[in-house]
Amino acid sequence: MFKTILVPTDGSPLSDKAIAAAIEFATFTGSKIIGLSIAEPYPFSPLAESAMASDPDIYEDHMRELARSHVKKVEDAAAMANVQCDTSIALSYNPYEEIVRTAEKFSCDAIFMASHGRKGLSKLFLGSETQKVLAHTTIPVLVLR
Repeated sequence: MFKTILVPTDGSPLSDKAIAAAIEFATFTGSKIIGLSIAEPYPFSPLAESAMASDPDIYEDHMRELARSHVKKVEDAAAMANVQCDTSIALSYNPYEEIVRTAEKFSCDAIFMASHGRKGLSKLFLGSETQKVLAHTTIPVLVLR
């Protein structure tokens, strides 16, 4: 039933928990893992343009390298468990859109992801990528905390 599992990661300890759970599940079911990390584009602000201190290309290159290091953790953990793994990185202001798009692109059967569990005003203002994924996908999503 579950042949391909998407594991989005931001490099946090909670994401590591999702990686471990996905790999354990993949080992048990013979599934393949897709590791995904989303790099944040340079935060352009028209009002602060004159105050920009860094080059947007350097910033985005750094963010891509960080995303590569996050998916490398997935790749290494999968290799240790002898689980087939592909990785992908994306550059986006809306991580949930890339998660849903990647799940569709790789025909994923499930998504294993972490939730930081924000509540109250921080959830209202920061939003919840996990909630957005749940609202925009039809495949099962296992949320780890």
